[in-house]
Amino acid sequence: MLRMQLCRPLTEELYLASTKLMPGGVNSPVRAFRHLEMTPLMVRSGKGDTIWDVDGHSYLDFCQSWGALILGHAPERVIRAVTEQLQHGTSYGIGTPYEKALAEKVQRHVPSMEMLRFVSSGTEAVMSAVRLARGYTGKSVLIKFNGHFHGHSDSLLIQAGSGVTHLPQASSQGIPKELAHHTLSLPFNDFETCQKVIREREDIAAIIVEPISGNMGVVPPKQGFLEMLRDESRKKGILLIFDEVITGFRVGIGGAQKLYGIDPDLTCLGKVIGGGFPVAAFGGKRKILEQIAPLGGVYQAGTLSGNPIAMCAGLETLNAIEEPLFYEKLQEKTERFLHPIREKADSLDFPIAIQSIGSMFTIFFGVEKVESKEDLGALDEKLFAEFFKFLFHRGIYLSPSAHEAHFLSAAHTEAHLGEAQSHILDFLGKL
Repeated sequence: MLRMQLCRPLTEELYLASTKLMPGGVNSPVRAFRHLEMTPLMVRSGKGDTIWDVDGHSYLDFCQSWGALILGHAPERVIRAVTEQLQHGTSYGIGTPYEKALAEKVQRHVPSMEMLRFVSSGTEAVMSAVRLARGYTGKSVLIKFNGHFHGHSDSLLIQAGSGVTHLPQASSQGIPKELAHHTLSLPFNDFETCQKVIREREDIAAIIVEPISGNMGVVPPKQGFLEMLRDESRKKGILLIFDEVITGFRVGIGGAQKLYGIDPDLTCLGKVIGGGFPVAAFGGKRKILEQIAPLGGVYQAGTLSGNPIAMCAGLETLNAIEEPLFYEKLQEKTERFLHPIREKADSLDFPIAIQSIGSMFTIFFGVEKVESKEDLGALDEKLFAEFFKFLFHRGIYLSPSAHEAHFLSAAHTEAHLGEAQSHILDFLGKL
């Protein structure tokens, strides 16, 4: 059902007031919709696969809190667990049994994380893992990959992903030159360049990689690329860090490292393990994690780390995704949704790449295949903006960037997916 563009008076009023209090009226840049040139969404509630804005309009949600809500909005089992804990307190700044329970569950499914520590955001997890890697190796240089986003800490914004792609100055502005010199950003999936740099340098502490990119859209590794990184880093005593903030417990119960059979030294998790609350974690080999205070000299702390409410939400979410065939059903649902869209895209003269893994996907306009950030030079962001608005005014909400992944949840219904599919095919039919 088509909705008029100017029927969101409460949204307009709320956003205008917010711009006077918060930069851009938001607490994370992409939410401002600046690159889309439209008033952003202001949400009042969510349930299952649907969100409602402050004006009462409903939207089928393919963002799902940027992939965190694998069970959908407000799942009853998570709400029950959180409500029960609320009766006992919201925060203690002291250890609780829920931290141990969630840590055991994470470790069981991600065995490379022999020890781990909970934090409150993916940025914090990555920042801490990088500091730990430098402290453990005694080296300072970090290798990352163009288009991979690891949070907004200084040395990791260089050649970052979608969060800064539409704001080119953000990739360098505010970053001290001395920190920038300690980060090397290489082309993702480029075997020759990566091998050359790793073999020639002796000052590399760590290589950090999104094993499956989610922050420049869904971009999988070429066959053998992750294996090459593991082999080359091991030979040189370099720590391999997997940033699985998006992919951990999203592409499968053990994340991308289980999917590809890679054993990283350190792993960063987030999103799904929090069940909709601000939870992340970093962890890895015991001998490395024992360098963290209070056991070692690498300091890291956080007042709300391991918050009991968040731990209960994460624990109940992981309980749910452990149920038999959870991921198989979710992937089958995703493939049923995407199959006719792929067929339609393939029939067009205009280049469109639809890339997906598990329950995450991206529709790239203007390119035939994306294997690295360099392939995105021809990306048609103007057409994506038209696509986003076309769906938005029909009650469908995508992640609001041409460079991002979209997500299905266990709560997406076949009926709603059928409606969305029909609208997407309608748009593609007009190209």
